Amino acid sequence: MIGGIEAGGTKFVCAVGDREGEIFDKISLPTVEPEKTLQAVNQFFHHYSIEALGVGSFGPINLDTREDTYGTILNTPKIEWKHFDLLGRLKADFEVPVYLDTDVNAACLGEYLYGAGRDSASVLYITIGTGIGAGFVHNGRTYQGKSHPEMGHIFVRKQDNDKFAGACPYHGNCLEGLASGTAIEQRTGVRGHLLPSHDEIWDLEAYYLAQAVTNYMMILSLERIILGGGVMKQKKMYGMIRSKVREFVNDYVPIGDVDKLIVAPELENEQGVKGAMALVTG
Repeated sequence: MIGGIEAGGTKFVCAVGDREGEIFDKISLPTVEPEKTLQAVNQFFHHYSIEALGVGSFGPINLDTREDTYGTILNTPKIEWKHFDLLGRLKADFEVPVYLDTDVNAACLGEYLYGAGRDSASVLYITIGTGIGAGFVHNGRTYQGKSHPEMGHIFVRKQDNDKFAGACPYHGNCLEGLASGTAIEQRTGVRGHLLPSHDEIWDLEAYYLAQAVTNYMMILSLERIILGGGVMKQKKMYGMIRSKVREFVNDYVPIGDVDKLIVAPELENEQGVKGAMALVTG
């Protein structure tokens, strides 16, 4: 039996299951201060004998195995978790091998193996919620560089009549600053899921997200792009983004059936924890 943790900024999802991705038991816990959160995590896993643990963590987190701070959460806005040695703590608590990656890489791996990306060699999973992040899997392996990519913080071309300064505290008008759920709320004063489908904000969202998707396509030559997160609960966004991607690519490279290229997740809320478990299997 193996364990998995989707360690998100809002909640920790913990599960036990087998190496084929079957989940036997699962729990969702609120992300509070480290000690209280990890005590609850321990209480869940205490009932099971796991041989290894896979973890997809919120970040930024140091994934450079050459550094002493490997597995440490870095400059997160969650102050209690800043500089917390998550990997070291989990190894000490469970005394089993712990496999670590980002939460979005784990989610991408889950969809690659069991969901919307299972027939593709190169898959990008983008989550558009409070923030924006993306994970990339190629031929079964998640991508990490010196650390993990921060694809939500790329810069996109602002629409001419968009006067919004941006919601990102570091960059202002990067992709996350312009198109995240936080940006929607700051622009309108209303949470995205409460906005009517005819609101003009969705055109602006599609404009920025389609630019990002086009940039990722040009760089990574992707077979499948999966768009998830709370903002994508507005289902008409898929068609709007596909239409603008066709416009931006302008037949420069063949993209095939864009309806099959840009898709919704299939695993609902389990891609993260299933992907975390899959980190154990290599």
